[in-house]
This record gives sequence, structure tokens and C-alpha cells, in this order.
Amino acid sequence: MTNKPIRVGFIGLNPGLHWAATAHIPALKALPNDYAVVGVANTSLASARKAADAFGLPYAFENAQALVNSPEVDLVVVTVKVPYHRNLVTAALNAGKHVYCEWPLGNGLAEARELADLAEAKGLVAAVGTQMRVAPEIEYLRQLIADGYVGEVLSTTLVGSGGEWGGETDAAHAYLYDRSNGATLLTIPLGHTLAGVREVLGGFGDLSARMITRRKTAHVTDTGETIPNTSHDQVLVHGALESGAAFSIHYRGGMSRGTNLLWEINGTEGDIQVTGATGHSQVVQLSIRGANGKASALAPLTPPASAYEGWPDSSVARNVARLYALVAQDIRSGTRLAPSFRDAVTLHETVDAIERSAALKDAK
Repeated sequence: MTNKPIRVGFIGLNPGLHWAATAHIPALKALPNDYAVVGVANTSLASARKAADAFGLPYAFENAQALVNSPEVDLVVVTVKVPYHRNLVTAALNAGKHVYCEWPLGNGLAEARELADLAEAKGLVAAVGTQMRVAPEIEYLRQLIADGYVGEVLSTTLVGSGGEWGGETDAAHAYLYDRSNGATLLTIPLGHTLAGVREVLGGFGDLSARMITRRKTAHVTDTGETIPNTSHDQVLVHGALESGAAFSIHYRGGMSRGTNLLWEINGTEGDIQVTGATGHSQVVQLSIRGANGKASALAPLTPPASAYEGWPDSSVARNVARLYALVAQDIRSGTRLAPSFRDAVTLHETVDAIERSAALKDAK
């Protein structure tokens, strides 16, 4: 492509406190030389027109197929619920469009593999939104580990809270409590965080898992109804990384009055703690503390100021913007720097291994 802005069409963009509006739009505005958002398709033409008016976009498409077929769109961004990813991404790739799809890529491993195979067959840039991988704190942490700050990594421990999957929700998020939708405590907050852990410490080897549902129902605050919860609200995993280091994970539904994100890395020469406000590590501001050598107390470890210069102040938009910058480079230069659909398959394989291990224990 030329250096003209890459024209973006959204499938799933609504004004208000919706993910695409609060994260993607500010991220793209931070990259005006790379992108121009030109259109939207929603569940109805009326909804698309409302979004186009709210964001000042020239095109409101009648449906998703019209958007992916439009010669005015170069990159299709899919930000709808997980069960719709497969069909929408397939349509975009078959129309010859580059794609940015939110994580999880598919509703299960099989769908993810199918989409990765199609993207590679088409030779298109196909990026998945595992933006924790490109957070400045994660890039800094990866370098600390590579430089031997903790020496040889012996073990890592991760504890996090999902926010949702607790006792209460609202109507907009009630679908999270139906496991068949593929948007679970495991796949979303823990899945995103696993992507970051892999980026820093490498892949996962043998593992053993349990998934437990303690809350059988949830109260929907804005409708007053009580809905069944078929999604696990406790995920426990332990095993060894490919490096041989031990790992232990516990993610809980809802929020804790105590720890809501704690990731420790312990090595032969030092220790590191990463903390945040929730277990959604892909969006929260991460803080890093560490100590090595003769130091006996943890002290702040801060990425250089240059890692934040020119990016949005909010970690929500900043991490997404950093991923979009890689997508732009991939489209223009033929590189493959952004997290790809094939990377998503690798992450889905870990999620699938956790699910299969837990299912075997439930069957006993």
C-alpha cells in the first residue's frame, strides 16, 4: 500500500461505554498518519447510521457483508461477541480485506485454526487483539528477564480477579455467564494475561487444571432478573513452562477486597512482582517492583519515559494503539510483527489444554 491512511471499517461500533468506542477509536485517533476510520456496520442500518453520525464517519453500511465488500475499506475490525467472529472474519478474508479481530479469535480451538489457515492462504494481515503483549510494561519486563534480572527463572505465580463472573452483572454482559458463548473467565481475562505471560516467560508445557463454578446464578442489576451461570468462576492451573520453570495460576470471578492482580516471577538472583487493579491485564495500568542481588526489599521498576511518549495516556487505549501501529507496519511493509491469527491458535491451544484437563478431573 501507499503511505495514505489505511481505511478502517468497524463491525460492531456503538457510542457510549462500549469497547470499540472507549479503546479502538482513541487508539486510532492517536495514529492519524496511519489510519482513517471510514465506516461501520452494526446489527441494523439504523444502528450503523447512529454510530456513523456519532463518530463523524462517511459510511454506514446496511450489513457486515456490504462493509467487507466495499472498495472504501482496507482493514476490517471485528469487535462483536465471540460467537459471531468466525462468520464475520471469514467474510472479510474472502473479500480480500486485512482483519483485526478481538480475542478470543474463535469460539474454541477448531474455529481459530480454521481462521488462521484461511488468513495464511489469502496472504492477508490478520491480527488478533492480545494487546497485553505490546504494553510498554510487558516489553520492559521481557527485557528485564532476558537481561538476567532474576537470574534463571525458577517459578511464576499468578492470581487475578475477573470483575465479571461474580454475583452481579448487567444486561449488556449477561452473555458472559453462558459458557457456550466462549467468553469466559478463562478465555477473556485469563486468556489475555496468558498471552502476556508467554511473551515474557515463553510457552506452557505440561499442565493440570480445575475449573469450578461456585456461583450458580447471577443477579442482573438493570433488569432485576436472576440468570443461571454455566461459566466457571474459579480457574486453577499449575504445571511447568517450556523452560522447566514451575507455574501456578488462580483466577476468580468477581472482585476481591484484597488482591485483584498479582504476578510474581522468582529466580535464582532476584524476584519481580507485577500488580494491577483487576485481572484484565490487557487494559489495566501495570506496576512492576523487583529486587535482586543483595537487595532485600522490592523497589519500583519503571519503563523509560520514552516508552510512553506519543501514546495515549490511558492504558486502555495505549495498548490497543501500540498494536495498531504494528498492524499498519505489517500492511505497508509485508512484515508480521502484530500478534497474528497463528499466534492466537497457540494461545487457544493452551486454553484448550486447560479445558481438557479440567474436564478429565470432572469426569472422575
